[in-house]
Amino acid sequence: MDQIWTEMYEAAKAVLNERRISKYVTCGEVAAAILSKSGKIYTGVCIDTCSTLGICAERNAIFNMITNGEQEIDKVICVFEDGTNGAPCGACRELMVQLMPETYKDIEIMVDYQAKRIVKLGDITPEWWI
Repeated sequence: MDQIWTEMYEAAKAVLNERRISKYVTCGEVAAAILSKSGKIYTGVCIDTCSTLGICAERNAIFNMITNGEQEIDKVICVFEDGTNGAPCGACRELMVQLMPETYKDIEIMVDYQAKRIVKLGDITPEWWI
């Protein structure tokens, strides 16, 4: 397996920090790392609110990437508190598709770090609604 997946996994784990910010907001239960096409890793954590104002770790990492002047994604990994991971939710997939409508199918997603199982966004999001 590519060394970059280990770096991304460790970068995501490093920002995991479950905490309560207020009686309405928690964060840090899930973390994500995005590898941009330039080779830089961006991280983010989930932020949960008592309404729909929260954000997933993957989108937070993507917004961090965009804030830093990049918009092309190469790889994605999210990490849960117990070290396991999985696939991005529908909203996260939709954002990636809209960012890269011509090439989103090539984005690699680590869905099981322990088993080294990688899928492409196009395989789990084969038909886009637009």
